[in-house]
Amino acid sequence: MIYRLLADAVLLLHLAFIVFVVAGSLFLLRWPRLFWLPWLHLPAVLWGVGIELGGYICPLTPLENRLRQMGGEAGYAGGFVEHYFLPFIYPAGLTRGLQIALGLGLVAINLAAYACWWRQRRK
Repeated sequence: MIYRLLADAVLLLHLAFIVFVVAGSLFLLRWPRLFWLPWLHLPAVLWGVGIELGGYICPLTPLENRLRQMGGEAGYAGGFVEHYFLPFIYPAGLTRGLQIALGLGLVAINLAAYACWWRQRRK
């Protein structure tokens, strides 16, 4: 039972990290006084982009799978995004081209948000 709870905790941590990577710069636009946020967010974005563009699997995925197996559940193949999100968005699954597009989209979202934040800050 404890391993299943730990696997669910890793799942929630993974989801929170992904939300932070994707939307962290948008939080900065909403709350500009979080001037320290880029020091946490930019390394997280670099990690996320590196995972997507490099075709890697985040280390949290095998950890979650191992905990699920230890708890008597089946793990899953592929990465976190492919397993949990792509069935809702892209039923065909994650291709290398789609993975690169996700990584580049992540860069574009964050560049745009940081550019807006920087303009606001300079005024």
